[in-house]
Amino acid sequence: MRGSRSSSVVGRTTVRNRVQIVAPDLRVADSPAASVLRVASVEGPISRDIAARATGLSIATVNRQVASLLGVGLLRERADLTASGAIGRPRVPFEVNHEPYSTVGIHIGAIVTGIIVSDLRGRILGAVEIPTPSGPASTALHTITRSAGAFAARWHRRTPLWVGVALGGRVDASTGTVDHPRLGWDNAQVGSIVGGGLGLPVSVSGHVEAMAASELLLTPSRAETVTTGTSLFFYARETAGIALTIDGRVHTPSTGPGSIAHLPTGSDARCECGNRGCLEATVSDRAVLTAAVERGVLAGGEGRQNISALYQAAHDGSAGAQDILVERAQVLGRTVGLLRDLFNPDRVVLGGQAFTEYTAGVPHVAEAFGRTSTLPRKDIRITGFGNKVQEYAAAVVSLSAVYSDPLASMRRAAA
Repeated sequence: MRGSRSSSVVGRTTVRNRVQIVAPDLRVADSPAASVLRVASVEGPISRDIAARATGLSIATVNRQVASLLGVGLLRERADLTASGAIGRPRVPFEVNHEPYSTVGIHIGAIVTGIIVSDLRGRILGAVEIPTPSGPASTALHTITRSAGAFAARWHRRTPLWVGVALGGRVDASTGTVDHPRLGWDNAQVGSIVGGGLGLPVSVSGHVEAMAASELLLTPSRAETVTTGTSLFFYARETAGIALTIDGRVHTPSTGPGSIAHLPTGSDARCECGNRGCLEATVSDRAVLTAAVERGVLAGGEGRQNISALYQAAHDGSAGAQDILVERAQVLGRTVGLLRDLFNPDRVVLGGQAFTEYTAGVPHVAEAFGRTSTLPRKDIRITGFGNKVQEYAAAVVSLSAVYSDPLASMRRAAA
């Protein structure tokens, strides 16, 4: 794991063709400015004395940070909420100045790309999905960037500060380049094209790592977020992946995230690698759709349905559709159980539509997990973001630099 990093986001910035590419800082930052901004986001409007108790900072430090954050526009005071009889400016509550600003998030999936606009508190203002363009990376990325620009322009009264991109494959966060075999991308200039096209500083992250970060930074219960110990985030939809969180920081290997795509499951599904039974070839949306067509549950041909048709058939009582989804749930439960025993985390979080779109499969996940894992049962749950987990992953990448080093990020956004 990387050692502790004390440098600011400015020190982790790469300029490529005049585009500011900033490696996302997927952690709960503890600098004074970050702590004050965080408590304002979670609990604001809040007074300075209460903020001092919540952050553990002295009242003098809180006053200095509030003044600095007011100066760059990230906070605003709420004199209208000052308690009756209170004397002095320190009694004036403050909160995140969320209305003038926005960030743009893009989640590039194997099939669908999501574009979101969020405010500085991490609230999603709007979201849209487009088919992920095929063809060369450069052409696809320019298409996505144009769509993102057009969508973000709907909030013309807000100033966009940053763009964040979350996607699969192997991501070099420092340069914003990505190798994505599923999309056929090799050394794709994601940061340069997206950041340059939108004229914004940009951060690029692996999407499962971003999902794990959203559990730390964007959940509604952030005031009670556990920042000690370890968490394992397991994702499954069209792809499958994991991320580890250690003491409030998402572990980001210097050579990119590992892969669980080819873990053996014992199934007969043939994988693109030539083997049978690989995890992704068994549990992905594409895999279960193939099984549904082969078993006659769904029609094939040119008008082949998407995964929503299989979910709908299961909800409508199709025993064949239910069997396929239960089989997937059982494979997922066994895999999570094995990984839980391997890493022995304090917490396990499950995310992705493979878990959230067919809730009747969750008990089968739990049963298979219980049969497989040999360790005592601990904290295992499904993400509270539900089917919007990809949206919040994109949002947290767009906000991570602001949350980690607010003052430096505002200087970069202004530039």
